[in-house]
Formats: sequence, C-alpha cells, structure tokens
Amino acid sequence: MIAKINLEEKAAEIDKPWSPIDIARVNDQVVRMAMIEGEYHWHKHTNEDELFYVLKGTIIIQLRGQPDVTLHEGEMAVVPKGVEHCPKSAGPSYILVFERHALVSSGD
Repeated sequence: MIAKINLEEKAAEIDKPWSPIDIARVNDQVVRMAMIEGEYHWHKHTNEDELFYVLKGTIIIQLRGQPDVTLHEGEMAVVPKGVEHCPKSAGPSYILVFERHALVSSGD
C-alpha cells in the first residue's frame, strides 16, 4: 500500500527548531522537514547538493561570497555541494530539505 503523508500533521510533530524529522525516503534520498527559527551555523556539504523548499514562512540562506537568497512560501533553491551556507529565519518557518539519506544534517 502506498502511504499518504499529511505535511501539516508532520509539522505538528516538530517540537523545537533545527530538529529535522524524516518524512519520506526516495531511493537513496530523504525528504526531511524542519522548523527553523533564528540562525543555524555556517557549514557546507562537501559531496552533496542540498535543496530547500519553504512550506510556511520565509527563510534566508546566507551564502559565503555570494548574495543571500530569500525564499518565501512555495519557493525553493538548491545550494550546490561545497558552498558554505547558513540558513536563518526571523520567525518560525517550516521547510522541506531534500538530500542524500546518509547526509548528516549539520554539514561539515
């Protein structure tokens, strides 16, 4: 049986910022959901790209040596592997992150 996933119900499971939960596996990829608020830390992923999709709210992806990328609800961006970045949000925002399952979410 194919499982149906309710993203609003999944969002209600998140009890603190920066604590992603796995939503679905697709081959060797995983869709993770996180509530973000405040600023994460600067990091990069040496071998993997990272896709951010904003479900609710607005986030800013700060990029080392490049202009920041602001994403609103329904928008997404891909941070290429090796690019140092630091996501942040002024208020609670819910995002989906698409990445390799083996990727440690904290980066390098």
